[in-house]
Amino acid sequence: MPDIRQSSPTRSVFLELKEERDLIREGYEFLDEKRMIVAQEMLRRLRKWEQIRDEYRTRYADAVTALAAAVARHGLGGLMVYPRATLSGWSSSIEHSRFLGVELLAGGAPRTTSELPAPPVIASLEADRCRELHLELLGLSERLAAAHANLERLIDEYSRTERRARALENVLLPEVEDALRNVEDQLEAVDQEEIIRSRFTGPRRSV
Repeated sequence: MPDIRQSSPTRSVFLELKEERDLIREGYEFLDEKRMIVAQEMLRRLRKWEQIRDEYRTRYADAVTALAAAVARHGLGGLMVYPRATLSGWSSSIEHSRFLGVELLAGGAPRTTSELPAPPVIASLEADRCRELHLELLGLSERLAAAHANLERLIDEYSRTERRARALENVLLPEVEDALRNVEDQLEAVDQEEIIRSRFTGPRRSV
């Protein structure tokens, strides 16, 4: 399709340029609105990520404390031979959704069944508590990773939308506006020439 901005200045070219300008403006307004919506969603997801992060830090500190108590109870060697829990019942709770075309993740509490392959020789509440807290950390890690991935995806989408909006606003729209002004000026010049020519070539009055 030929570029109408390189065509001869005619009324049809002028109208096509106006239509192109209107379409670019509509596209920019759409992208600008999308940019704001994505930014709001980013802020909401950021608060969610911070909430999960703070919860993870709290659980991590509790897990470290529980590990220290288990080591104090059994000793490092005794804790190393303590029966490890299996994750045979582990089931991810990640669900997928879409937001303005961006695939986002939603993670709840993972479904898991912690079982010991054999009963411990010397069972203790300290070791059991240590195991439970580390299992909670595993589930929180999944939720934290999903929240972080959502932020990264929204940031990428915002950046793409920002680039497209700026291209329309700062490149395409000024080009069309300049072309429109040039065509309008040339059409006005042609009209003026026609008016002048008609004055000098019109029928003469008989004396």
